[in-house]
Amino acid sequence: MTEAFTVETLRSEHDRTRFACGVAALDRYFREIVSQDIRRRLSNCVVAVDANAMVAGYYTFAATAVPLTELPTEQTKRLPRYPSVPAGLIGRLAVDRRFQGRGVGSLMVVDAVARAIRADTAIYALVVDAKDDAALRFYVHHGFRAFLSHPMTLFLPLAEAARRLGSAIE
Repeated sequence: MTEAFTVETLRSEHDRTRFACGVAALDRYFREIVSQDIRRRLSNCVVAVDANAMVAGYYTFAATAVPLTELPTEQTKRLPRYPSVPAGLIGRLAVDRRFQGRGVGSLMVVDAVARAIRADTAIYALVVDAKDDAALRFYVHHGFRAFLSHPMTLFLPLAEAARRLGSAIE
């Protein structure tokens, strides 16, 4: 049986002090900096919580743009010749060690896709920066593809994500 998690916007009631994903920079960001980025409107933060309201994972979401020159030809041939297209950036994504291997990361990617599709602002694709090979494999598994000149920066067109994920994003 899969454990149930609720995905919601970060609030002051969420306890960030015990979060530990195993990457010091991601832990520090979540504990000490994320609130400042939210106040400054640099990003939003979404958390997955368990039945006891313990934060199992988080991701940040912000606006960005993708230069058309970074996309493969099979993508750009269907797009207008604008210099760039609008995108959503998953800036950080981390899962607490106590919850790793339970599908929390995948749940958060699906949530980011659903939020981007529902957004009033047009978003062509999601963008992520994979920090290491494990993160790269995770995102590729979820359908992300590398930019032409930055193999650790990946994108996932939302139309493609909607086809892949179907009812999971509704």
